[in-house]
Amino acid sequence: MMAVVDAADLAKTPAETGDAGGLRYRALTARRLIILALMLVTLALSVALDMGLGPARYSLGEVLSALVDPAGVSDQLRVVIWDIRMPIALMAVTVGASLSLAGAQMQTILANPLASPFTLGISAAASFGAALALVAGVAVFPLALELMVPINAFLMAMLASLFIYAVSTLRGVTVETIVLLGIALVFTFNALLALLQYLASEQALAAVVFWTMGSLTKATWSKVAVTGAVLVVCVPLFARQAWALTALRLGDDKAASFGVNVKQLRLETLMLVSLLAAIPVSFVGTIGFIGLVGPHIARMLLGEDQRFFLPGSLLCGALMLSATSVLSKMIIPGAILPIGVITALVGVPFFFSLIFTNRRRAW
Repeated sequence: MMAVVDAADLAKTPAETGDAGGLRYRALTARRLIILALMLVTLALSVALDMGLGPARYSLGEVLSALVDPAGVSDQLRVVIWDIRMPIALMAVTVGASLSLAGAQMQTILANPLASPFTLGISAAASFGAALALVAGVAVFPLALELMVPINAFLMAMLASLFIYAVSTLRGVTVETIVLLGIALVFTFNALLALLQYLASEQALAAVVFWTMGSLTKATWSKVAVTGAVLVVCVPLFARQAWALTALRLGDDKAASFGVNVKQLRLETLMLVSLLAAIPVSFVGTIGFIGLVGPHIARMLLGEDQRFFLPGSLLCGALMLSATSVLSKMIIPGAILPIGVITALVGVPFFFSLIFTNRRRAW
């Protein structure tokens, strides 16, 4: 599904391609910038709509008034928008952006169209960590019992990532081996999770099931700040390696011929991807398909150039999860469905359409 990157795109500037090539390059760049701008505007509208929906519905004008002039609106409207709904709406943006960016870079370093944060077992490890707290009351980090569930989920996800990192440093380990290792971890942690569910009480079982469905309803400003901070740290690091990551799509040998340290780049990216995936999952539970479908949409619209693919993946993931949050409030008026269920129901047929639409394209 990935478009093939031409080596000439990496080695030539617009001036070197001649007047016609320069015009085509500028037109392509302008088109990509317009697409990014439209995605950003659509995301802003989706966030505003998300804040207006709920048991008490507010118009777009009322939401904008509360955002621009909080003192000029009623106390009820101000509290609902700023204290209740805005953290949820922004959590959808930061979580969606994080998962999509993680999936995009995982697909880049593994050269696998089905790669996502969940391919390496990160989500399954986080689910098992959360279940340990919910079912057995086991705290991996016992000094913060009030945050036992998210801390357990995060630490288990990072342990899985570190294990994959350690194995990937062994001699003779290939990209295919890493993918297969991730699949093995998925089955292992899912089996352990099923065992905990079998042994759990009815109340604990309900809590585990709800957590694994994924939900934004427990979002807080502190959680939004943490996920946002992770994005702020990771995005510049990826942007600094934009050229090298684009070159990597040509294959390891060609990337190495351009002076890219392929092994170091792949390992550094793997660790950043693990961080991007572990933090959101530890707060909101399991949310699938954002990290799988979001990068494909960005790639279809913007191509492989990381200068545009990176922000495109961010915006695609943020827009998808924000729109899903809106949809979760509209299906049953007055109720908010688990967001992970909605992403699965929407993501599966959409991903099938991607497969059939691009079945003749080479990865």
